[in-house]
Amino acid sequence: QVQLVESGGGTVQPGGSLRLACTARANSSRISRIYGMGWYRQAPGKGRELVAVIDVRGRINYAAFVKGRFTISSDNAENTAFLQMNSLQPEDTAVYLCNFHVQLEDTDYSDSFGVWGQGTQVTVSS
Repeated sequence: QVQLVESGGGTVQPGGSLRLACTARANSSRISRIYGMGWYRQAPGKGRELVAVIDVRGRINYAAFVKGRFTISSDNAENTAFLQMNSLQPEDTAVYLCNFHVQLEDTDYSDSFGVWGQGTQVTVSS
């Protein structure tokens, strides 16, 4: 019903920057509200970890390892979340995935659900 389309990954040198985007697209029903948008990452051989989340009221939480380097933002009118990543380091190399908590039109909050993007590769290497 809802697909998240990610873009913006790539390869950069240490100290470089990337901006990721994730847009929600509904196939048959329209999106009524997105309660939260989050970015996660998964490095080879490691578990998935939270990077940053923003809720419908604009409240934001970052993982401790972000240390002021990343900024999450959203364009609610376009159902899109962004992750601006600066001062990237080799340890930031991972697949970055977005996750939205979505409610469709003509449904209740109890029918809302989470959906994952397909992931975009970020590689930081000299």
